[in-house]
Amino acid sequence: MSDDANDTLAPTRRDYIKYGGGLVTAGALAGCTGDGDAETTTSGTSTTATTTTATDTSYSVTMEPMGEVTFEETPETWMSFLSTYGDMGIALGKADGLRGLWDPSNMPAFFYDYLPGVDVSLDDVETVAGDGGFDKEIFYALDSDLHLVDPNWLGVLSDNWTAADAEEIGDAVGPFLGNYIRRRGDEWHDYPYYSLYEAFEIVADAFDEAERYEAYRAVHDEMQATIQSTLPPAEERPTVGVLSVNSDFEKGAFWAYPVQSGNNHKQYRDLEMRGAFDDHIDGSYAKWDYEQLLDVDPDAIVFQYGLTHVSTEEFEAKVQRMREDPVGKQLRAVRNDRLYRGGGSYQGPIVNLFQTEAAARQFYPDAFGEWNGLETLSEASLTLFERQRVADILNGDV
Repeated sequence: MSDDANDTLAPTRRDYIKYGGGLVTAGALAGCTGDGDAETTTSGTSTTATTTTATDTSYSVTMEPMGEVTFEETPETWMSFLSTYGDMGIALGKADGLRGLWDPSNMPAFFYDYLPGVDVSLDDVETVAGDGGFDKEIFYALDSDLHLVDPNWLGVLSDNWTAADAEEIGDAVGPFLGNYIRRRGDEWHDYPYYSLYEAFEIVADAFDEAERYEAYRAVHDEMQATIQSTLPPAEERPTVGVLSVNSDFEKGAFWAYPVQSGNNHKQYRDLEMRGAFDDHIDGSYAKWDYEQLLDVDPDAIVFQYGLTHVSTEEFEAKVQRMREDPVGKQLRAVRNDRLYRGGGSYQGPIVNLFQTEAAARQFYPDAFGEWNGLETLSEASLTLFERQRVADILNGDV
C-alpha cells in the first residue's frame, strides 16, 4: 500500500453506499488504472451536460453519480474537496465564492500568478481536511450553495459517511456535483467517468457560465493542435519514467507509475509521452528500488507532485540524494540531468494548460523550448497558449 498521502487514501471499511445511480465499494486506492482517451469515456453513455427549464428561473444539469441536479438560482458560494474542481470554479470567475478546499496549501494557485492581471487569493478559504478525514459538520459551517465533490468518494474517505448524510447535506445545505475523474478503474466507481472538459462543461452549466467554458475549450483545442503539429517523431522522443516526489529518496524506495488514463496524467497522454514503466508494471503502481529503476533506465524522470507539493529547494534536496546514491547516480536521467518536477494529479483546466506546457518543454525542448524551472512559464516566447487570453476569460472578458 502506497504511503503517499496524495496518491493513496486507504479505506477502513468494506461497506456499500448508494448515492444516485452509483454503488460505492470502499476498496483500496493505492494506484490508478483505467482506459480510454483523455477526452473520451468508455461507457458508451452520453456524458454531455443537459439543461432543462423547470420554471422561469430554475434549471438543471446532469452528472453521474448524482443524476439530475436542479438549481433555483445560480450558486454564489461553493466548496471543492479537490483542486480539480477548485480550478474549474476559479477559472469560471468564482474565486470570491470559494469557501472550502480539502487542503488550500496543496492548491497550485501559483499558476495564476503567470496570468497577467489575475489575482486569486485563498487566504480566506477554509481547510476541510482534519486528521486525514473530515467532519460532516464542516458542510453546515461553510454553508455553501454547491459542493463540487463526488459524494461517493466521501464514503471512501470516511467510515462515518453514508448515503443518508449526502442526502441530508444536499437537502439542508446545498447539492453535490462532482465525479472522481482523477483515475479510472477504482472498484467503488462503477458509473461513467468524465474527461476533464466533459466535467468542466457540466460545472460551467451549473454556474451558468457556458460562454466562458466554450472560450477555454477553444484555447485547449488550439493548444492540442499546436502540440500535434509540433511533436517530434515517436522514435525521437525520450522514454520518461514517472515517480512520486513523495517517495523515500533516502531509503531508495520509489513509487513508480505507468502513464495512466485518468485526468491525473492527461498532459502526458496529450504529449504522447513514451512512458518508460508502462510495460514493466502490472497494475497502477509499483514500489521499486534503485536497481529496478536502473533495469529500465529511462531517458528522463518526472516526479509527480514535484511542482505542486514541494518547493524548489525541497525538490533539489530530494534528487540530490539520488545523484549521490551509488546506484542512483548510474541512471541515464541522472547522468544527463533530466530530473524534472512533474505536475499534480488534481488538475483543472487552467492548471492543466500550465502543466502541459511544462511537460512539453521538459520532454521535447528542441520542439517547444528549453525548460529552466518555473520561471520559464513567465517567458513571452514559445508558449503553447496565450496567457492574456486565459486571463481575459477568467476576468470575464470572453
